Amino acid sequence: MNYNCKPFLILYISCFSFFSSSSIAASKDTLNAISLRPCGRYFQYPNGNLELISSGVHFGFRFTGQYCSVFAALSDPAVHNYLQYTVDGIYYRRIKISGNTSRSYNIAIPGKGEHTIWIYKATEATTGPIFIQKIVGHQMSALKVPDKPLIEFIGNSITCGAQADPSEVPCGMGEYHDQHNAFYAYGPRVARMLNVNFILSSVSGIGIYRTWNTSGPSMPQVYEKTDFLVNSKRSWNFKTYTPRVVSIALGTNDLSDGDGRTMRLPFDSAVFVNNYVRFIELIKSKYPNTRIALLSSPMLNGKKRTTLQNCLTIVKALIDKKHPSNKKIVLFFFKPMTARGCGGHPNVEDHEILAKELAPFFKTLI
Repeated sequence: MNYNCKPFLILYISCFSFFSSSSIAASKDTLNAISLRPCGRYFQYPNGNLELISSGVHFGFRFTGQYCSVFAALSDPAVHNYLQYTVDGIYYRRIKISGNTSRSYNIAIPGKGEHTIWIYKATEATTGPIFIQKIVGHQMSALKVPDKPLIEFIGNSITCGAQADPSEVPCGMGEYHDQHNAFYAYGPRVARMLNVNFILSSVSGIGIYRTWNTSGPSMPQVYEKTDFLVNSKRSWNFKTYTPRVVSIALGTNDLSDGDGRTMRLPFDSAVFVNNYVRFIELIKSKYPNTRIALLSSPMLNGKKRTTLQNCLTIVKALIDKKHPSNKKIVLFFFKPMTARGCGGHPNVEDHEILAKELAPFFKTLI
């Protein structure tokens, strides 16, 4: 899918800066998007605009003063999307970006002096991209993501942080992505607990061989696409990052009963296992020395929970046997959870529980 960024509809986070128009024009007070150093899946255009794609893709910058301005845009004037941000390590809020009008969103920075801002995409790739043009402030400087181990979290809507945050739009209201909050999903929480970096490679409703209510596309079909769209012509450059650990949490949707309207065949464990093995081989081809962890689902109980755990155990055995000299596949089985978010998903408090459960496990791998 090609996105035309011209004409570029500017939406900006305006903070009524104290600096003058002449200081805004100075290079030290304008940070063009091409100077940013994002972490996650993104695309940098020749004209300098930065396309934020994946859940939780983020970038940071420093400035001096109490106000700043981020210039952002959407490709579709009929939709909206969300950024979210932290100031000096403290999470503030999500920012609704609307594609059809220019709006200013005030960010009051408490206290004078130098401040650090990190901007995150709150929504997943399939929600659509957010384009960044520039950031304006006083004495601006881009931040590089710290040199720390990286965990890539592959998964479905749970990994996206979908339907987790109804604090602004109640469950059952608005659009599906109105309750997305990637920052508070279990993966980024684990990363902050362990002081490591993260990227999220996640798509709502997706599985290893089918989605929650259709036969596809599956994660193996979209993983190599920059924007996780099966018909996309953009291929992700896997040399961009080298994760210390790749975490895969898939299976919930393969075991789904569907929507009750679309024909749904019984779960096929052989197809699931074979597709999972092939997917791990694909990951190994991208990251030969990366440790791979297979996670079960906290949303499954009873027979489905047992079935998934048995399948993951078989997948581990097959991969370990095929690659006896490689690092062994590791398994983690969640405790069953009664989710309190929208549509049966974990809410932000549930994600904290999942992260605390996972952190000791990932600590041994890091």
